[in-house]
Amino acid sequence: MRLSLVSSHLWMPKSSGSSAKHAEPSVTLSPRGANRLLARHPWVYRSDVTGEKDIPPGALVRVHDPRGKFLGTALYSSSSQIAIRMISHGSVADLPGLVAERIRAAIAYRKDLVANTDAYRVVFSEADFLPGLIVDRYNDVLSLQILTQAMDAVPVREAIVETLRSELRPAGIVERVEARIRELEQLPALPSGLLWGEKSSTEFRMNGVGFRYDGLEGQKTGAFLDQRENYAAAAQYAHGEALDAFCYQGPFALHLAQKSSSVTGVDSSRPALEMADKNAELNGREVEWIEGNAFDVLREYAAAGRQYDTVVLDPTAFAKTKRDLEKALGGYKELNLRAIKMLRTGGILVTC
Repeated sequence: MRLSLVSSHLWMPKSSGSSAKHAEPSVTLSPRGANRLLARHPWVYRSDVTGEKDIPPGALVRVHDPRGKFLGTALYSSSSQIAIRMISHGSVADLPGLVAERIRAAIAYRKDLVANTDAYRVVFSEADFLPGLIVDRYNDVLSLQILTQAMDAVPVREAIVETLRSELRPAGIVERVEARIRELEQLPALPSGLLWGEKSSTEFRMNGVGFRYDGLEGQKTGAFLDQRENYAAAAQYAHGEALDAFCYQGPFALHLAQKSSSVTGVDSSRPALEMADKNAELNGREVEWIEGNAFDVLREYAAAGRQYDTVVLDPTAFAKTKRDLEKALGGYKELNLRAIKMLRTGGILVTC
């Protein structure tokens, strides 16, 4: 399981526009939906929303409990099962202005939090009170994702880009598009691309290890920055011969290489391995990269009696939906059992 650090101020502050006139449409929640908000959950599902009528996609809506008590302001989705994403306990007069204010707060918060890297998550959706917005920084290139109807509105987009430009002064801002998310949110198809500036690729450092970054290639926003602390922790325990399954572009493998006598990385994606090899070259490290299905490779290695002192498992998500859960648990069990059997006495398994 990946643990992501969330700031201690765990709920949205009231907006400065709480005394403004109320022109936003309203929704009423079921008792169950109201209780979710009172328990400080930021979402309400469509089945717990009543009184929806002619609400525009991505609109700001005033949220009330069954008795009519005002609970705050939310971003509304006309298509997602997550119909309500809370943005404030109070009223919101200016959503682009509020988004800009919260981006600045997120940037300021990380100035004292982030160390030993020039790549980190700048904005983390609900954790920064900005539902549907993710921004990652890779040195002088920013990569963002917009995942909700409200954040996709032109005035909000303009506020996002302008605030990031003025606060972080990047050489380029790239938008990475999740086509499936835009389809679910009933947003028009959009290619990934450069939103601002001239630069979409760069180099960055994490825990003293260098990486190349191409903002228009790879998964997610380009790298798995939420694993940064885990990469460093794995390096502390690494020794001897190391195997990194599902190695992607090599972040675990290259951290292991600082302490291990040899490292083998396995992934099914040739483009990912090509980038991993460039990253190894950047750090002056020798790593054996193997293109193949990690399940098959582990099965083959186990049958051949191959053993390692350090094994890392960091697979992609096996359970995309609840229907996949039982099969996913079986897959995780098989992976970890094989890895444990391949460890020498005193070996270390890092499993994510």
